[in-house]
Amino acid sequence: MKILYGVQGTGNGHLSRARVMAKSLCKHGVDVDFFFSGRSPEQFFDMQCFGKYQVESGLTFATHHGRVNIAQTAWSNSVPSLINDIQSLDLSGYDLVLNDFEPVSAWAAKRQGVTSIGVSHQVALKYDVPKVGANWFNETLLNYFAPVDIALGCHWHHFGFPILPPFVEVEPVVSVNPHDILVYLPFEDPDAIVNFLAPFKEFKFYVYHSGKPLLRTPEHIKWSGFNRDEFKRRLSLCSGVIGSAGFELASEALTLGKRLLVKPLVGQFEQLSNVAALELLGAADTMLTLDGKQLQRWLKSAPPQPILYPQVGDELVKWLLSDDWHTGDKLCRQLWDKVELPMSWRKKSP
Repeated sequence: MKILYGVQGTGNGHLSRARVMAKSLCKHGVDVDFFFSGRSPEQFFDMQCFGKYQVESGLTFATHHGRVNIAQTAWSNSVPSLINDIQSLDLSGYDLVLNDFEPVSAWAAKRQGVTSIGVSHQVALKYDVPKVGANWFNETLLNYFAPVDIALGCHWHHFGFPILPPFVEVEPVVSVNPHDILVYLPFEDPDAIVNFLAPFKEFKFYVYHSGKPLLRTPEHIKWSGFNRDEFKRRLSLCSGVIGSAGFELASEALTLGKRLLVKPLVGQFEQLSNVAALELLGAADTMLTLDGKQLQRWLKSAPPQPILYPQVGDELVKWLLSDDWHTGDKLCRQLWDKVELPMSWRKKSP
């Protein structure tokens, strides 16, 4: 079997899931090529596990000061370019397209009659899970942005639906410094982050951000660009995580038993829905602005119970190789049977 794996490159969550899958696909000897869209080629990093991959423009969202910028999003995306990318992608040598909310490979598969299987967090939002901002536009986006023949979603809880657990790969926790906090707020202004963290001098904040603040950075705020290996090491050692409401970082924090404080990207349906799910589960504290009082309360909170999610990537690859692709419900049940959810979570399904 030869697979083309299409991955949405906007943000790092889809890439984190693809890295887990790349390892599992390699482990089982699957012939796979990777296709990315959503950001320019020079913005991708730590991509060695994907071999010789392909990048096209696709579609992406523009942000400004922690909000989706609709006008800039419309300006920066070219529909004719997207159509050309779809028509130019030749799938004649592939038996299957595996898709993580990537529009070019999804529509190319539909156009050329190649079977496509979608695996993404967005698919989970098609079910009656906690959601905020569900309207005709967002529902249309979920259904038509990257359409596939067979769809499997993933979420922190199954909520009574055939949804996979998260794809998580983390370093084991050897020791924890209770005063170390990891900060990943990629959509926020760097100076706003400095002002937010500056008053709390008894803690050390490790901030990962592509930009740099103009303000002088206090000694207790350690600022650096994104480095995946260093980020994962710091995630293991810290006592808490302050992040956007993306799916993958929250999944890693829950797996490691880290306190979690999230600020969603305002106007982004998925992140607002993630906040709703985290609040329902009591799994994180949330804020809609960089709220110093909320941070002060959160820094005094106790760590949660770690959640040991199974190796979803390995089991998914076995399922893909079985060619029995209409048994996704059974796969989901088998994986959740391996998860011991916190007692307070067990009544959260309909």
